[in-house]
Amino acid sequence: MKTLAKLPVTIVTGFLGSGKTTLLRHMLDNAQGRRIAVIVNEFGELGIDGEILKQCSIGCTEEEATGRVYELANGCLCCTVQEEFFPVMRELVARRGDLDHILIETSGLALPKPLVQAFQWPEIRSACTVDAVITVVDSPAVAAGTFAAFPDQVDAQRKLDPNLDHESPLHELFADQLASADLVILNKADQTSAEDLARVRLEVAEELPPAVKIIEASNGRLPLDVLIGLGAGSEEHIDSRHSHHDHHHDGDDDHDDHDHDAFDSISIELPQADESLLLDALTQLVVQHGILRVKGFAAIPNKPMRLLIQGVGTRFDKHFDRQWGADEARVTRLVLIGQALDAAQLEAQLRAALSV
Repeated sequence: MKTLAKLPVTIVTGFLGSGKTTLLRHMLDNAQGRRIAVIVNEFGELGIDGEILKQCSIGCTEEEATGRVYELANGCLCCTVQEEFFPVMRELVARRGDLDHILIETSGLALPKPLVQAFQWPEIRSACTVDAVITVVDSPAVAAGTFAAFPDQVDAQRKLDPNLDHESPLHELFADQLASADLVILNKADQTSAEDLARVRLEVAEELPPAVKIIEASNGRLPLDVLIGLGAGSEEHIDSRHSHHDHHHDGDDDHDDHDHDAFDSISIELPQADESLLLDALTQLVVQHGILRVKGFAAIPNKPMRLLIQGVGTRFDKHFDRQWGADEARVTRLVLIGQALDAAQLEAQLRAALSV
């Protein structure tokens, strides 16, 4: 009986808005016949990123596309590995003869190290190996010293005193995502000056083992051969990678004090809304409440297509992604991610601004 080779797994991590989903779309668009399963670790109740990725089912029917994207509802993979992650991996392992690769996109708030350690479990280790952990870096944000374009959320004096680096949970998370990396992508290079990009490279390199490669990209456009087939076997050496959150997973420590509890993810459903009014209202919410990330879909009056919205800080990207289905409710659904958010207050303020 033929023994199946271990199924390679690529884990894509990175802070909010760094371009992870764009990178995955690029990888799927250029799969070149590879049979790829995708696990999307979505932070929030709405499967926004999963919906985006399902648009990339090259040559697949909708049913087939749905079958290849696995969404985990809880936003922190390190806290879901024993609940949702293991059953999903077990199902994929059972089908590994039909698969060539697995891609996992962590949420922007997830810690990669515990996820990699899950591949040490005997039932997974015998069938899968972590080909590489790819950390996507928002180069303009790091150049600005904010990591994710959130200047009000980060200590402005961080660069002046290295001893203050780990006072910020955002910086700890950024450092931990780098600490687990086998490949680092300095994304949005086209939006960064050569001088700033060189400075970002030096700053990132300080957090990395010498063997980890750093490459530059714009919109995640890189040859697939650069991204997969690295053969890092990350699960074999991940325990030696130091991270600031290691103590959360030692022994039987309770997860109740998990740093990610400081982040809230709320979902809001609204009727159709004027595009400019909606974007202006969302910008006001970001400024007033320190919202880190906005993503979702909007129904625009008299428009047959759905508007995809993704916001990082006050920077919003938008485009019409597909036609509304004939039997689909034309509603606006948004996820807001931040710290100490009041869901009722935010929804009331948004509805008032839109007069709905």
